Amino acid sequence: MGETMEHSAQTHHQHHETHEGHGQDGHEQHSEHGGHHQHHGHAPAATWQAAAQATLHCLTGCAIGEVLGMILGTAFGWGNLPTMVLAIVLAFVFGYSLTLRGILRAGVDFRTAFRVALAADTLSIAVMELIDNGVILVWPSAMDAMLSDALFWISLAISLVTAFVVTTPVNKWMIGRGKGHAVVHQYHH
Repeated sequence: MGETMEHSAQTHHQHHETHEGHGQDGHEQHSEHGGHHQHHGHAPAATWQAAAQATLHCLTGCAIGEVLGMILGTAFGWGNLPTMVLAIVLAFVFGYSLTLRGILRAGVDFRTAFRVALAADTLSIAVMELIDNGVILVWPSAMDAMLSDALFWISLAISLVTAFVVTTPVNKWMIGRGKGHAVVHQYHH
């Protein structure tokens, strides 16, 4: 991972030096590339849109894991704590898997892809799970709601929306520092 970040910084520095040597023509060429933040070696801009997309990506994996964990825990007749633990574990598994899939498609070896996924998603998923499960824990009767109860689905939806709202600024902060989904960005061409 350190080599990847070092390579990215070196590539960015070399690219910047190349444009400095071009004077005005270099700036014109740079603007022709539409902001130029989409090519290899450059992190995406830390915009709210980029942060929301990164958070939505994590939310998708988390929601799949959460719902599957709750369905399995309920089907096995488990109590609240083991069901919640399973849901959290599966949220991480599915969150990492979605990121891994995209990086592996770029031709990266599994070991590197796995390390990038860990670096990109761990904080985002952890914050999302903390908020999501925190809302469910404090919501009266939500922990005891069954899959067939409207309360189960309403509390889950509201907890996921709350987690999205809280996690988006975290992802924006991370992207702005070249971390989180900024690391994944360099593998998307």
